Amino acid sequence: MIQEHLGEFAALVTAVFWTITAIAFESASRKVGSLSVNLIRLFIAFIFLALFSYFTRGHIFPSDANAHQWIWLSVSGIIGFTIGDLLLFEAYVVIGSRISMLIMSLTPPITAFIGFMVMGETMTTQNLLGMLLTLTGIILVVLQRKTAKLSENSKPKKNRLRLNYPLKGLLLAFGGAVGQGTGLVLSKFGMQDFNAFAATQIRVLAGIIGFSILFIFMRRWKLVFKAMRNTQAMGRLSIGAFFGPFLGVSFSLLAVRYTTTGVASTIMAIVPVLIIPAAVLFFKEKLTAKEIVGSFIAVGGVALFFL
Repeated sequence: MIQEHLGEFAALVTAVFWTITAIAFESASRKVGSLSVNLIRLFIAFIFLALFSYFTRGHIFPSDANAHQWIWLSVSGIIGFTIGDLLLFEAYVVIGSRISMLIMSLTPPITAFIGFMVMGETMTTQNLLGMLLTLTGIILVVLQRKTAKLSENSKPKKNRLRLNYPLKGLLLAFGGAVGQGTGLVLSKFGMQDFNAFAATQIRVLAGIIGFSILFIFMRRWKLVFKAMRNTQAMGRLSIGAFFGPFLGVSFSLLAVRYTTTGVASTIMAIVPVLIIPAAVLFFKEKLTAKEIVGSFIAVGGVALFFL
């Protein structure tokens, strides 16, 4: 069973890892800022990957990768880490990790479309139905009907739909979904039969270079050094880096190796449901019944991939 669905199970494990990292990074971002968190967690992840590669492959650096793998995995790292995660981490600050990860459930249809355009991957009717359920659940959570207040002489007005959360935060999270989806497809295209953890190391290195250039132009290095002196933030950063860029991203590459990018990214989209108990426990978020139902609908389509 596991061997038959190795890619799907790797994607499921990835979702668990990303739930942990989302909570850790939201907490750290609120303490020291999303920009600093982005760069520091990549440095920590690179150390984890280097040590792991040394003990498992005998290489502390992915010097055995060919030119194709270096080019496309680096492009994937820039798009996925530098651009996508920059937007996502800022969304954590604006609308929180729970809603951000719910919007990130849009990654599957985005990934499937890009996978079709770049690699010719196809999706079944059952897969598309699962994606439609995901989108329906997101709409249920982020939109609500607003009742217009009427004066005595005014004419009755129809209820209007409005957003439950700031548009800026929703757009930031959507940008993160596009970055993640694009990065995932390019990762599969670039990785080929290369080791998933070594491939992640190349992506992380590209992300570090991208953020370093960004910090030079923005003159934000002082904020990074200041953040590194915050012991609470660094502790949560280390946890997030271990389960995110190290384990999470590596397992996501294993997932796309053994199944299509659309299927893998849809299964990874169960994070919005997994994150509900943590959001209530750690951030004292108050959930409505509609939000809970919407979150379950959003990931209900995941089960269709196992039928």
